[in-house]
Amino acid sequence: MTYDNRIARLDKVSKRYGAIVALDGIDLDIHRGELLALLGPNGAGKSTSIGLLLGLHRADAGQVSLFGRDPQDIEARRRIGVMLQSANLPPTLKVRELLRLTASYYPELRTLGECAEVAAIQDLMERRYADLSGGQQRRVQFALALVGRPELLFLDEPTVGMDITSRQSLWAAIRRLVAEGCAVVLTTHYLEEAESLADRVCVIAKGRVVSEGTVDALRARVAVRRIRCVTSLVDTVVADWPEVISVERQPEGRLSIATASAESVVRRLLDADPSLSELEVQRAGLAEAFTEITRETDAADAAREAA
Repeated sequence: MTYDNRIARLDKVSKRYGAIVALDGIDLDIHRGELLALLGPNGAGKSTSIGLLLGLHRADAGQVSLFGRDPQDIEARRRIGVMLQSANLPPTLKVRELLRLTASYYPELRTLGECAEVAAIQDLMERRYADLSGGQQRRVQFALALVGRPELLFLDEPTVGMDITSRQSLWAAIRRLVAEGCAVVLTTHYLEEAESLADRVCVIAKGRVVSEGTVDALRARVAVRRIRCVTSLVDTVVADWPEVISVERQPEGRLSIATASAESVVRRLLDADPSLSELEVQRAGLAEAFTEITRETDAADAAREAA
């Protein structure tokens, strides 16, 4: 990414709430046309980072910019869309009325029909918001975030409460927006969601960025591979092999083996069981990489405190 593509930034930003350090000199860039996934345990600083970029809070130190302006500048705020984890919307209004009300705040608009099509809520337009299910309300909130034709879209746990079909539909809509040049900042506890959508992942812990890069780059940090197969070999026998980290028997007799030496284990499996079938070898997923990164961070912090 070039400097010209950067549309929002935290530069050595710190924020405290009393004795609690929410952000500790954090650096974060957001680029046009990319989806950035912010990951981290609860209390890591994700919400505070987003709140600063939205102009909801002020930093104690460092610089925060949104389209080169103060995030509280109305001209900058009109260029963003926001879908927060919770939303208090007038329950008696119909969905069409909510879209029209939201549209009144913005100079550049998507048509209501386009918002409804992207968010897949065409069949909900004449229904009262209070009468919708939780998943349907989330789709309406997504549509509301699109009304002002945002250049930067903040999505905080966007698929909570959605069934798998609605979730996949929203993923497709998000990909469409990014392809059109919209930047998206995503926070989610569904790591498969970040793995599927993110161009770049930023892992935050204790108010600091502890890892940043593409999904593949983060996955590459974990050497463990997962081997799955159908075999007649006894679990405990395979578990005793020196290259094997763990063994788990899955439904339908499949064996799941964790190892840092996949090639040697596969060869040994084939030698030991000529009837072995349905062999798969997979790299670590983003969930395993995230677990490893946070474990390393906790261990490093503990070592510093003990020194």
